[in-house]
Amino acid sequence: MKADIEWVDRLDDGVKRKVRITFLGKGKMKWQTKRSDEERWDYDTPPSPEDWDALEGKMESLYNRRRMSFKNVELVRKLRKDSGA
Repeated sequence: MKADIEWVDRLDDGVKRKVRITFLGKGKMKWQTKRSDEERWDYDTPPSPEDWDALEGKMESLYNRRRMSFKNVELVRKLRKDSGA
């Protein structure tokens, strides 16, 4: 499975966390997170407002470099608004 957007951040406790966003089509996307101290990916935890901020920043950067479609940028904005984050 190819990840469309992926980044790593460091949590307050010093543990690295990988975030993966996959666009599934038909107006859907999937969030996946994995802490470096855990073996399994987490598909159920909703993204935090900071996660949404990071995703929007990365989307804008990719769009400006013509590596992301405007349709996906609009989808992220819509899904964020719908989630209330």
